[in-house]
Amino acid sequence: MSLAPGQIMSHGAHEEKDEMARLSSFVGAIAVGDLVKSTLGPKGMDKILVSMSDGNNVQVTNDGATILQSIGIDNPAAKVLVEISKVQDQEVGDGTTSVTVFAAELLKQAEKLIAAKMHPQTIIAGWRKAVDVARKALEDSAVDNGENSEAFKKDLFNIARTTLSSKILTQNKDYFSNLAVDAVLRIKSSGNLEAIQIIKKLGGQLSASYLDEGFLLDKKIGINQPKRIENATILIANTQMDTDKIKVHGARVRVDSTAKVSEIEEAEKKKMKDKVQNIINHKANVFINRQLIYDYPQQLFTQAGMMSIEHADFEGVERLALVLGGEIVSTFDTPDKVKLGKCDLIEEVMIGEDKLIKFSGVSLGEACTVVIRGPTRQILDEAERSLHDALCVLTQTVKETRTVFGGGCSEMLMATAIQKEALTIPGKEAAAMEAFAEALRQLPTIIADNAGFDSTQLVAELRAGHAGGNKRLGLDMDKGCIADVQELGITESFKVKTQVIVSASEAAEMILRVDNILRSAPRQRTPHHH
Repeated sequence: MSLAPGQIMSHGAHEEKDEMARLSSFVGAIAVGDLVKSTLGPKGMDKILVSMSDGNNVQVTNDGATILQSIGIDNPAAKVLVEISKVQDQEVGDGTTSVTVFAAELLKQAEKLIAAKMHPQTIIAGWRKAVDVARKALEDSAVDNGENSEAFKKDLFNIARTTLSSKILTQNKDYFSNLAVDAVLRIKSSGNLEAIQIIKKLGGQLSASYLDEGFLLDKKIGINQPKRIENATILIANTQMDTDKIKVHGARVRVDSTAKVSEIEEAEKKKMKDKVQNIINHKANVFINRQLIYDYPQQLFTQAGMMSIEHADFEGVERLALVLGGEIVSTFDTPDKVKLGKCDLIEEVMIGEDKLIKFSGVSLGEACTVVIRGPTRQILDEAERSLHDALCVLTQTVKETRTVFGGGCSEMLMATAIQKEALTIPGKEAAAMEAFAEALRQLPTIIADNAGFDSTQLVAELRAGHAGGNKRLGLDMDKGCIADVQELGITESFKVKTQVIVSASEAAEMILRVDNILRSAPRQRTPHHH
């Protein structure tokens, strides 16, 4: 009698075991790391992403999270790396490429250790010790100028410059850094990024972008209505202002004469007139609706001397309610309970060839709008992503005011501290800690490689400098040498750096624990019998 096990899993299901599973995980994750590796650092290259469904949808970017979200990935371990870059983007805004590349480098080191017959759990134990040492080294080197507003503003400016130097805005990074710092310091009290609106307008060049106080809405004012209103009270609504046709699908109304049809139309007209009258009773002089406003209600608003703005999309309405201090209303029977928005002045302004509506002197005084100009749609999109990253990092830095040095300085500092600690550990974990340090050293190596410099020479000099106690040495990618990064002003947010180390090591740890990959059988399509 055969003792061979029968088939346990259903037909079509697939299993990868032990070595194969681990190899598959490593290969997938390392491939994703290699994909975005060339975008790292101030001299990183861009990628062109073309949509399969819409050939006209072309993106040019070097933002790690954007690249990874746009490509279809089948490998389960690679999906973990995509996920961490996404979380990094949501959590702190920057470091999306670093976190993916670092996780991939850790797995490369793990592959060598596993080939040398080291158990994955031993490697993980060593990594955990290494993360603790790295965090402590980073905390000890962090500088906190939170109490000194002048020095803190300079820190913010340097962080913005460092973030933007690897993006499309690098040519005008001083200008955009000032712009981002001004915008973030305005919202310092609330830290609500929603109060900063970014509007993209084709035409001009990137350096023609500017920060405008108040709020801009990319919509049109109704025909024959006032184009300028001072001391405006604003009713913000999300309601149907098209004529209330009978909205029952498939309803059929039979009438015996055309006069009856006009009676139905008259009744609908009266319903709309009553609705508009209810809106006018709120004593507001501006009405902003998320949905369309048809000609008839618009005409009624014009007769009442009100300004009406239609189709202010959902994001616009939400932001307007926040900025103007009003509420979004759907029914209009209780005017006394509705909170109206207020602002000093509403007027039409021209940007390029487009007319926009500007709200000045809004209730939320910190609100502002960044208008980005640029020659092509792709440049505008990438500029918006770059500026959004900088704004996210700065708002995080306003909350957590500590800063660390960039340019490969912090990575080398942590690697040196881990290497030192590993010498005191008698067990196998010491080898895993050294591997962690080696993975950290890969980040400055990749930055130097991407800039076309001799990375082996530069990283060896950097390592020797840090070992000699000079903890402020980093890479100067303009001159292709090592230099004091404090003098160069290469500063990064402490929170971003910590998040990169912790997220990447946890993701790599998770992939390293895998010894089996099970793929479920595809769902069988049953033919329809007519």
